[in-house]
Amino acid sequence: MSNPTADVVIIGGAVMGSSTACQLAQRPDFTGRIVVIEADPTYQTCASARSAASIRQQFSSPINIDISLFGIEYLRQIGTHLQTGQDRPAIDLHEGGYLFLATPDKEAILRENHVLQETHGANIGLFDQQELKSRFPWLNMQDLSAGCHGLTGEGWFDGYGLMQAFRKKARSLGVEYVSAEATRIAPSGSGWDITLSTGETLSAGILVNTAGAKGGAELCRQAGLDVPVRSKKRCVFTFECREKLTGFPLLIDPTGTYVRPEGNGYICGSAPPEDQDPDCDDFDVDHTLFENHIWPVLANRVPAFETIKPGPAWAGSYDMNLFDHNAFVGAVPGIGNFLLALGFSGHGLQQSPAVGRGLAELIVTGRYETLDLSPLGIERLAANTPLIEKNVV
Repeated sequence: MSNPTADVVIIGGAVMGSSTACQLAQRPDFTGRIVVIEADPTYQTCASARSAASIRQQFSSPINIDISLFGIEYLRQIGTHLQTGQDRPAIDLHEGGYLFLATPDKEAILRENHVLQETHGANIGLFDQQELKSRFPWLNMQDLSAGCHGLTGEGWFDGYGLMQAFRKKARSLGVEYVSAEATRIAPSGSGWDITLSTGETLSAGILVNTAGAKGGAELCRQAGLDVPVRSKKRCVFTFECREKLTGFPLLIDPTGTYVRPEGNGYICGSAPPEDQDPDCDDFDVDHTLFENHIWPVLANRVPAFETIKPGPAWAGSYDMNLFDHNAFVGAVPGIGNFLLALGFSGHGLQQSPAVGRGLAELIVTGRYETLDLSPLGIERLAANTPLIEKNVV
């Protein structure tokens, strides 16, 4: 391709695409033109805007632990990393920690994961039943034997604010955003032609696909790659509790149901059973999930939640990787100058600093420099070697 429209075109301008564009533009050794194509410039329906927005190191795979250790340091310094002029963005990072609870039959897994997490430098406390009761007196401990709590480095933040901070910084560095849908991609010489919903055609030396489950999977198919990434609905419910519960973390019940503080109240949610989790493209809230499952579970675990005042609820989407619930990140072997970051399965916001950094490094140097993200490469799909993550929430 002799005269591409841009050196790099990124399809998908939410948190992953904007992180990549921003960190690529920040590199002193890259002076090319970057264009980001975003189908919904309002960001009303993107996963980044509808997420519960949290970060943890309590994973069972080393790469996910390392990515989040990088991420928390980045989020702590967000005002420095993404300052534009006199504007230092703030994302309300609250390091309240995750609290994973275990029944006796799951305690061995919890302890095994804890050893790995500590080995990689995560600050996670492992507590027996008595210690849990002392630290969290509002817990029903009857069926519990142990728990792990992120003492530092885990918590929640303003996910929409993070996305907008990446986007604003990227634009200040000359990154161009195009409001259109990328409807068609095709190889052109060593690069790519991209047809937009406006009828325009762009050309790119390098194409990066961060377009999420629906758009991203379709673009992969057009490039000759079938990825098992689908859009799954996740509902988030809010409520207020009459009793004040001090030191409340992001609690993960053994059932997988979660709850954490938000303002003067709480937000909560739970993944439906796999056989009741169809591909979805609407945002209708399933209130029966809260009434029949989430509230009973939470009221059992935290007796103070027996009396609550339900509040608003919303639905968003997970870009779910059905292969192993971990993202596909990096260059695609056999498809020239085509990179992707898809299928984050609910971990996209917390992983966006490290993945954006890694993709920028690949584009400029052809290798990872800061953190080796190769365990997330698409090669594991062809080899049928899933990256197993036991702590899927």
